[in-house]
Amino acid sequence: MSDHHHKETFVTKYIFSQDHKMISKQFLVTGMFMGIIAVLMSMLFRLQLAWPDTSFSIVEAFLGSHQTDGIMDPDIYLALVTIHGTIMVFFVLTAGLSGTFSNLLIPLQIGARDMASGFLNMVSYWLFFLSSVVMVISLFVEAGPASAGWTIYPPLSALPQAIPGSGMGMTLWLVSMAIFIASSLIGALNYIVTVLNLRTKGMKMTRLPLTIWAFFITAIIGVVSFPVLLSAALLLIFDRSFGTSFYLSDIFISGEVLHYQGGSPVLFEHLFWFLGHPEVYIVLLPALGITSEIISTNARKPIFGYRAMIGSIIAIAFLSTIVWGHHMFISGMNPFLGSVFTFTTLLIAIPSAVKAFNYITTLWKGNLQLNPAMLFSIGLVSTFVTGGLTGLVLGDSALDINIHDTYFVVAHFHLVMGVSAIFGMFAGVYHWFPKMYGRMMNKTLGYWHFWLSIICAYGVFWPMHFIGLAGLPRRYYTNTNFPMFDDLTDINIVITIFALVGGFAQIFFIANFFISMYRGEKATQNPWKSNTLEWTTPVEHVHGNWPGKLPEVHRWAYDYSKRVDANDDDSDYLHGKDFVLQTTPLLDGEEPS
Repeated sequence: MSDHHHKETFVTKYIFSQDHKMISKQFLVTGMFMGIIAVLMSMLFRLQLAWPDTSFSIVEAFLGSHQTDGIMDPDIYLALVTIHGTIMVFFVLTAGLSGTFSNLLIPLQIGARDMASGFLNMVSYWLFFLSSVVMVISLFVEAGPASAGWTIYPPLSALPQAIPGSGMGMTLWLVSMAIFIASSLIGALNYIVTVLNLRTKGMKMTRLPLTIWAFFITAIIGVVSFPVLLSAALLLIFDRSFGTSFYLSDIFISGEVLHYQGGSPVLFEHLFWFLGHPEVYIVLLPALGITSEIISTNARKPIFGYRAMIGSIIAIAFLSTIVWGHHMFISGMNPFLGSVFTFTTLLIAIPSAVKAFNYITTLWKGNLQLNPAMLFSIGLVSTFVTGGLTGLVLGDSALDINIHDTYFVVAHFHLVMGVSAIFGMFAGVYHWFPKMYGRMMNKTLGYWHFWLSIICAYGVFWPMHFIGLAGLPRRYYTNTNFPMFDDLTDINIVITIFALVGGFAQIFFIANFFISMYRGEKATQNPWKSNTLEWTTPVEHVHGNWPGKLPEVHRWAYDYSKRVDANDDDSDYLHGKDFVLQTTPLLDGEEPS
């Protein structure tokens, strides 16, 4: 089977490919393109926030009729915020992490020829691509794209006549998300079946790399929670198009009394956030799994607390499904129920802290190889901790009421979810680029990319905590009408400057990625001296991953700096190397890790 090569055309190899390695590249490049759109949007609305009454020719160039004399229209400001959040959460982070790295690594790291279903894998990508196209098309409808915030709360999202962004743009948003959810569910089921059924001989669950555990549990969360968002979207479509009243009741618009009765917008909040909070971990867990692998490899040490890390992933997955109410503390929730959600929210800090402490302990006294992938992984640990600490404030119902819908919330979730997940994605690209393209990325450009990115990330989101504590509301087009916020204008300017520099800094990554793809230094089979199975495959991609029979696994994935005699010094490495491939048989009398 592995030696059978059928002749491939350009279409079957690069477009309708069923090879998991090619599909992972398709997800990555599509996600990068969508990311460029989202970053450009954020730079435009940051210009508006810093200099609200200033005319910018770039605004005129990008927004056309949605501006007057280079000054952004208020409606399009909300639309930019909406589509920026939607693209980043679903089309960049979900696809860039699960779509890319689950596809690339699951078959390679468990010793499988491919996914359980190559055809469904291909369908998953093309549904994702179609959903991306529909979302981009929504930017060009005459009335403007969806403008109800990325959470699309009714009634703005349920009444086509509410605001310009409630019309065709909102309909296309819903269609795009329905297609995206179908893609995610097909992909997640494929990942689960592959991990459970296609592991090679000797690859017990307790020998899986933590990356695979993270992808596996992430897929399970997706299967549990994404159908709830689909149901929320379908009921919203019914309200918009068929006159139902799931989310609407006693609505007045321009003096007109609409016929809707009996619905509740809070129902939508429950359905949305039942996916919305697990989505944080659908995005974060793959990034944390990638970080586990990269930190262990580049610290030349076994990961600290392997079983505790698996337990923390499972605990996070379970707890993430019972904390959604902390997004709704000001919705009129019963105070007792609020205290229950406060308890479960604070409880999730325990497995999160386990992961953070285990990363730090793995780094402690390690022989650190500070390449770009390692720096981004350490950066993830930093932003995960700093962002997580502010989550303790927001998770407390009494404290959250005071800072709900302020920039404090923006700062928290951008650090803990946005920046941390993106850093995990960057780390993964730098680390597995040799496996994807057979070449190395440029280290110098990688260093520039990391340092500019992390400095600007903190430059943008750290000050937001303070303007949030000062009461500055998020999603406001301008704050000049509120004299109490005049003193915060300079901070907004500083934030915008960091945002613009950070946005332009991504050019280092994009240039490095595409230039290295063709002109980078050719990679060796195992450039990072790593233990996992993907580095036992040839540099040149072959059908079925391994020529000949599949590898047999004899040990776990983290035998770094393992010594024959634990009491000897570091010169007595097993097999004379500071790493031992999973395929290396145990020596006589050697204790399995």
